[in-house]
Amino acid sequence: MAYAKQANIAVRLRASTWNFARLFGPYAPLVVMTLVALVIFTLSRAGLVIWQLERVTAVASWQEVLLHGLRVDTIQIGLMWLPAVLLAPLFAFGSAWKNWRRFTYFWVVLCTSAIILLELSTPGFIAEYDSRPNRLFVEYLKYPHEVLSMLWGGFKIHLFAGVIGTAITALVMGWFMRPWLSQEIRWSRLKLWLWPLIFLLTALVIRGTISHRPANPAMFARTTDSMVNSLILDSPWSLIHAIYSLKHENTSSDIYGNMPEEEIFRLVQQTRQRFDAGFNPAANEALPTLTHLKPTRQRDRPLNLVIILEESLGATFVQSLGGVPVTPELEKLKEQGWWFEQMYATGTRSVRGIEAVVTGFQPTPAQSVVKLSLSQRNFFTIASLLEAKGYSTEFIYGGESHFDNMVGFFMGNGFQREQDQDSYVNPAFVGSWGASDEDLFNKTHEEISASHASGKPFFTLVFTSSNHAPFEFPDGRIALHDPVKATDNNAVKYADYALGQFFKKAQQSEYWKDTLFIVVADHDIRVHGHDMVPLEHFHIPALILGADITPRKIQTVASQIDLPVTALSLMGIEAEHPMTGRDISREGGDPIGRAMMQFEQNFAWMEGNKVVVLRPEKAPAHGTWDVKNKKFTSVPNGPQDMEQRALANSLLPALLYREQRYHLPTAE
Repeated sequence: MAYAKQANIAVRLRASTWNFARLFGPYAPLVVMTLVALVIFTLSRAGLVIWQLERVTAVASWQEVLLHGLRVDTIQIGLMWLPAVLLAPLFAFGSAWKNWRRFTYFWVVLCTSAIILLELSTPGFIAEYDSRPNRLFVEYLKYPHEVLSMLWGGFKIHLFAGVIGTAITALVMGWFMRPWLSQEIRWSRLKLWLWPLIFLLTALVIRGTISHRPANPAMFARTTDSMVNSLILDSPWSLIHAIYSLKHENTSSDIYGNMPEEEIFRLVQQTRQRFDAGFNPAANEALPTLTHLKPTRQRDRPLNLVIILEESLGATFVQSLGGVPVTPELEKLKEQGWWFEQMYATGTRSVRGIEAVVTGFQPTPAQSVVKLSLSQRNFFTIASLLEAKGYSTEFIYGGESHFDNMVGFFMGNGFQREQDQDSYVNPAFVGSWGASDEDLFNKTHEEISASHASGKPFFTLVFTSSNHAPFEFPDGRIALHDPVKATDNNAVKYADYALGQFFKKAQQSEYWKDTLFIVVADHDIRVHGHDMVPLEHFHIPALILGADITPRKIQTVASQIDLPVTALSLMGIEAEHPMTGRDISREGGDPIGRAMMQFEQNFAWMEGNKVVVLRPEKAPAHGTWDVKNKKFTSVPNGPQDMEQRALANSLLPALLYREQRYHLPTAE
């Protein structure tokens, strides 16, 4: 009885909606789509605001989020109208009326189903990436195996909700739209003559403003919390704009402002001279950042190098850096080498960490050079430099090395060999992202032992993966920190265990005394917060040990891009290179240090405890950073010259990439 009553209400709602929509003639299905979309967007945004109410109310009012969100929704609805409006004149004559009905029927069902899919995907995406669906949503579609494994392993509820919700929406909208297929409304002359006006109104709605620039996400950035700003958007528009923005990949000047090329190089060189006492520019107009490195350690035979890039290991997991106590092995190792107390990641993605640590390249708002087309050949990496010095070079990974184009970039730029998931025979444990860290480090030990036995110097890059959602690792290895096994804290503790096991073997091996090791995170696990750039989540652990390295605490502010330069110096390598990082092993230079961080389209430049943040279409914001208390404090004004240094360093990498001026001089 109740079911029959509900069905009757649904039928009456459909009938009343279509009676109203008939007033709009051929545009009736688009009006229905508008009403349905507004309901979905509003309910979705309201639900997200309730879920994230604490963060919303910390920086804004929920009314403001909903009100500005309504404006964004009209822009997205305008985009959904546009294809139909553009095609309308083609269906306005003769027998084409039936085709118009079919086209608009399927178009409305498709649009509403896509809206539901994206909005249902949003909570899971926010939980993982602290933002509505953006470019990552599309980029990850290139890797269905890894993504489907991750979704099945850790996001089953979100996966089922998305699939089932989308299917139900398609069926319900198909039923709701069925009366339209039998409508006999025709194109009248009046409705046809109104087409230019409707087109202009649609274009104006899509533009979202009458100012000289069309609406974009920056226009709705009302708070310092980027996640809250993304709630103002709706997920389809967030995704569409992210894809559209890819065309500006190489032009930071479109985001932060312009500066003459000569001034960029002058300010960058001035900055390098201030912070790096060993900066020795090698006059080369073709390669403006080229530097002649004279190592601080003179050696008859330069050291080997092993870089261990730890997945998602932020300072938030290191007790001595103010985090959770889940890295006891790293805490022990830090007493045996150079421990960086203020190391900062350049970005929030693994490829950004690879870019910084392997190439020394500064971050941009674009994708990492690991994925960009102009850097797939003849782009500087420390592998290409060491290969030229006679080193054997290798990349070792537990998953599929094609992910994020890693193997393509590496093999085109100095790496001679790669080991990935297919290289493991009977691995102890395989998760969604490949062989476990234990298997990875066993493979690493075998490979570098063989390289050392050959007598040839070697460079090995090792990239871990166990600390990645859905946080899978073998049983019985660690005492769980959290009661539920599949958590980030437990995964980090397992990754730390595997790291400790490796170094116990390494320190007993022949290669130890001839090898420099760097352990550093690629980025923190989830980068979020109220600030324009959440500095707390850019703070990462970094350690240099091995060979004759004696314990030392490095307190200066440092960036990931400083590590490859410092490594070469400690190894005893004299060479020319284009990297802009500083040699921390050399005494002198401004001891406060500097770091740079790219957070979506915001760029933070830090000097000591002073920070300036460059933002799209907004004035630079200044503040101070208290690393001990993990607190960023905004200040009304800051040094103008610091703004200029920040701008120059934000523009430099895009310029070097675009003009292909970042490589070894012998490759010209």
